[in-house]
Amino acid sequence: MDTKMARNRAELSGKLTNVLDSRTLANSHQRLAEILTEGMAILDVGCGTGAITRGIAEVVGPNGRVVGIDSNPKLIEKAREAHSETPGLFFETGDIYNLPYEQQFDIVTSSRVLIWLSDPLKALKMMTSAVKIGGRILVVDYNHEKISWEPQPPSSMLHFYSAYLKWRSEAGMDNSIADNLFEMFQKVGMKDITITPQHEITTRAYPNFQNRMGIWADTAPSRGIQMEKDGFITEKAYLKAEKEYREWMVQDAQSLTMYMLAVEGVRCL
Repeated sequence: MDTKMARNRAELSGKLTNVLDSRTLANSHQRLAEILTEGMAILDVGCGTGAITRGIAEVVGPNGRVVGIDSNPKLIEKAREAHSETPGLFFETGDIYNLPYEQQFDIVTSSRVLIWLSDPLKALKMMTSAVKIGGRILVVDYNHEKISWEPQPPSSMLHFYSAYLKWRSEAGMDNSIADNLFEMFQKVGMKDITITPQHEITTRAYPNFQNRMGIWADTAPSRGIQMEKDGFITEKAYLKAEKEYREWMVQDAQSLTMYMLAVEGVRCL
């Protein structure tokens, strides 16, 4: 498995970093919000700029302990600058494949992270080691093969999206990981595994419709640069996809559904 290729392709650039800052515990990690209680110890793996992690710390309170870990030092630096004054909240630069924790946390969670890995099962094993016996693993992730737009976006965007999925697959990433998490949880010995649908549905009724719909307009140039370098698309094609998609968003777009599941289980051994 080429973990280096996957790591390089996963690195965020361009407007996509704004997506991380706009996420909150309430709007982006709903199942976790439902099971948090005061005083818990939580590990947030792949925390990015720490927007969700801060929300976790606010719920568990100063008697709790929340650690956000990410492999990108720039994102961790940004997280520390924005959220370091929150009591009980710590940020570390670290590798999901080499987590330095053993039975320390009540919940170990990752949100939209495993879909960017070439060896998600190894990462899940490390997360399992970090959680206490009787503690819980909670993973939220997408199946990118089940995305749906109403009506269909321009063919230029469908062309970009198809190339995007192939580009990810070449690096060993699982585009449909949400639907494979249950089996992965079984493999690492999790018990009481439950699945909660958390599909991200955006319609014109949403006040921030254009921003939420625009994730793929932002993705086209941000990922397009990398994809062009790797021989999966031309600059002309990804710029056309962005332009025509933005026009479609204003004129025709009605809804976008990104298929996402929250899968959780309990560590027994």
